[in-house]
Amino acid sequence: MTRNRKLLILPVLACVFMIGSSQAQLPPHPRQTGETGTPIEPTGDETRDRIARDMAKKANEERQLQLKKDTDKLLKLATELKDYVDKSNEHVLSLEVVKKADEIEKLAKSVKEKMKGPN
Repeated sequence: MTRNRKLLILPVLACVFMIGSSQAQLPPHPRQTGETGTPIEPTGDETRDRIARDMAKKANEERQLQLKKDTDKLLKLATELKDYVDKSNEHVLSLEVVKKADEIEKLAKSVKEKMKGPN
């Protein structure tokens, strides 16, 4: 490098160093610590918000678990319905087949509503 380029780089490096070191010395966020450096407890609003988020997360996890159980049951019922239909013929319609189809319909509707989530 030429001598002029070296002279141009030095002020840039000095500015970068000053900016970096000044950011490292910023005081902590006022909500994190008090004047004595002790941690400040969250306000009531922050605590309520955190609790609400935790409850919503827990509700979503439970809803997802219930959806999994319901869809497993739907698969089982649909398989049973297919078995009943395979065993029947065009002249015989079992009452069991109609009941199974109704049960599937109700469960499918329930799963659909759960998938939409809370309104």
